[in-house]
Amino acid sequence: MAEQGWFFRVRRGLPPELREAQAWIEGIARGYGLDFFDTIFEMCTYDEINMIASYGGFPTRYPHWRFGMEYLRMQKGYEYGLHKIYEMVINTDPAYAYLLDNNTFMDQKLVMAHVFGHVDFFKNNLWFANTNRKMLDQMANHAARVRRYIDRHGEDEVERFIDMCLSLENLADPYEGHIRRHRARSEEEVERHARSDGVHKLPARNYMDRYINPPEYLEEQRRRHLENLEKMRRFPEEPVRDVLGFLIRHGRLARWQQDVMGIIRAEAAYFAPQGMTKVMNEGWASYWHTTMMTRDILTDAEVIDYADHHSGTVAMRPGSFNPYKVGLELWRDIERRWDRGQFGKEWLECEDVARKRDWDTGAGLGRQKMFEVRRTHNDVTFIDTFLTEDFVRENGLFTWEYDKRSGQYIIASRDFKAVKEKLLFMLSNRGNPRILITDANHANRGELELTHVHEGVDIQLEWARETMRNLATLWGRPVHLVTRVDDEPVVLHHDGSEFKVEKGAGGGGEGDR
Repeated sequence: MAEQGWFFRVRRGLPPELREAQAWIEGIARGYGLDFFDTIFEMCTYDEINMIASYGGFPTRYPHWRFGMEYLRMQKGYEYGLHKIYEMVINTDPAYAYLLDNNTFMDQKLVMAHVFGHVDFFKNNLWFANTNRKMLDQMANHAARVRRYIDRHGEDEVERFIDMCLSLENLADPYEGHIRRHRARSEEEVERHARSDGVHKLPARNYMDRYINPPEYLEEQRRRHLENLEKMRRFPEEPVRDVLGFLIRHGRLARWQQDVMGIIRAEAAYFAPQGMTKVMNEGWASYWHTTMMTRDILTDAEVIDYADHHSGTVAMRPGSFNPYKVGLELWRDIERRWDRGQFGKEWLECEDVARKRDWDTGAGLGRQKMFEVRRTHNDVTFIDTFLTEDFVRENGLFTWEYDKRSGQYIIASRDFKAVKEKLLFMLSNRGNPRILITDANHANRGELELTHVHEGVDIQLEWARETMRNLATLWGRPVHLVTRVDDEPVVLHHDGSEFKVEKGAGGGGEGDR
């Protein structure tokens, strides 16, 4: 990869015709009610845009070999005609978007309309509310700090540590900025709780006391008090989802290692909302570029090219999942249903198929509902709330599985519940296993116990082996993972050098305690 400052040597503004198009399209977008940050468009060659894309959309990141590998992968894909990056936009204020210099004028207009949809979503969706809008500067700061550590401790040592941190990157809590899961208790609070018997009698006269405060009621209070005391003395007191944050606070790390792990965690937290809203975000931007292009922007000579490029973006072959397609169609379905009044108690209770097919109260609330949904939902709640049986049938959605007998993938089910469940499992936690720290003093030896909240999909043992090896190295003691494999309870063990699978123990959790 090129040196850190390459972007500022090659960045270019837009030619006059595109600056005029930007102002025109921005006015159209605001006329539809979109509300977005100031957006700065930069023109890039395919090589430059591949560099930026390999850094996750930023002009600079901390030095690491994975960015170079990603750049080479993208470069080969472009050269062999396997893919082409038409646009890229990052969630900052002001927002930065990159245009490919060899796109046609029609493509550039399409990209601008698409970008304004994304930036509106970034600004107004609540899951992005706590993201760092100055992350462009923060990324450069992160890069400078990591380079200083490389100068002090050597490139190999720092890179090896970053490799270990990145293997745990998906064990950060994506909801950390939105939910305060636990309240830290002081030692004094625990001791005060221990000195109490936990019994609080209700006020009553002497002759009524045994009726108001019966012995079984007092005994139940003592039992709960002892359970709470035992829980308070555990470490951690409640299962912890933010594994990276726990290691930073309690792991045996040097100061520079804590800082580097904090950088990995902060950047993972920045990108988390994008993973949590991929279907909504891409569908929202596609809806608005489609609306603006077909109603306001296209010339007669551009219609065929637009239809060709747009259809390629939203194409979804059997057995695949295209967030652009599913998101776009679901937004359109919401608009249609709320325009026709197909919601509410009367609609849900209607069992007349013919009446429901022709149902149209003229409510005209589609756009209003879309903006309301855009503000509050993420992909999981979006699918859970608005995916309907009619939508699944009309769009031909199905689940599939591998048939060992035929050696082929086959359709498993077209049932609405099965399709919805599959989508929710796929989108929940972005397809990553949900791992909780349940005991940081396992067997009273300072070892780390984790529990896999099993949600129907087994973890991959080879990935678990490498991740646990890195976790044991960072924690400094053996690590244990309670899970299920082939529906059988197992515990995986790793002491930093040896990996073991113990069958018939543990079992994997069913949910947060």
